[in-house]
Amino acid sequence: MKTPAPPSRPLEALRELTPARVGLGRSGASLPTDALLAFTLDHARARDAVHAALDARHLVAGLAGLGLQVGEVSSQARNRRDYLRRPDLGRMLDADSRRALEQQSGANEVVIVVGDGLSPAAVNVHAVELVRHLAPRLTEVGIQVGHVAVASGARVALGDEIGAVLGARMVVMLIGERPGLSAPDSLGAYLTFAPRIGLTDEKRNCVSNIHGAGLSYDDAAFKIVWLVREGIARGITGVALKDESGTALIAARPVD
Repeated sequence: MKTPAPPSRPLEALRELTPARVGLGRSGASLPTDALLAFTLDHARARDAVHAALDARHLVAGLAGLGLQVGEVSSQARNRRDYLRRPDLGRMLDADSRRALEQQSGANEVVIVVGDGLSPAAVNVHAVELVRHLAPRLTEVGIQVGHVAVASGARVALGDEIGAVLGARMVVMLIGERPGLSAPDSLGAYLTFAPRIGLTDEKRNCVSNIHGAGLSYDDAAFKIVWLVREGIARGITGVALKDESGTALIAARPVD
């Protein structure tokens, strides 16, 4: 059998497979001008994503348009400066928000929290569309979405307090991920069974890299629903719940 000839320009072929910066070349002791300008632009986009404003009005309107019960809450971080300098403040509800949620507490099977996180830009673009794919899938497997909270100044753990106050069996936290130089608008989903204040990250499952060049809304929704269903059935999330949704996804797809 004849061995295929290697590509004549292997670095160019590799760059077609990844957004990572590989084989950029050099100009003297520095980067070529094109590569340097591209890096500077991506860095600026990442900074802009961190400092973008959460469009809470747009999110509430879009989620309410899906027939969901939606409300706004805030963490104890009063502004973006506090949020970035004091991560602890982003993990706790402010007093007014907690009181408002306590008036709506009850038996919620699944509570969805949409938080700005480190990329409000990602949340503004992707959150409503992801929920549009997610909510019907949850209904199909007999899981009801209760309250939906749009949270400003949010860290992941804020979802634990929101879920606990609302009496949720499971909280799904959709949040903007730390921007990278190839993906400033990546959304993540963090799932926690029996949420309560004080939980740490080993109690959560994460579905990450949800954006235009990453995980699609449909595939992300499939993964999230699988984890929600299995998490509720087994009474666990986190390191104790292995994500085996890929096997289920392959089985669900028709064979040509």
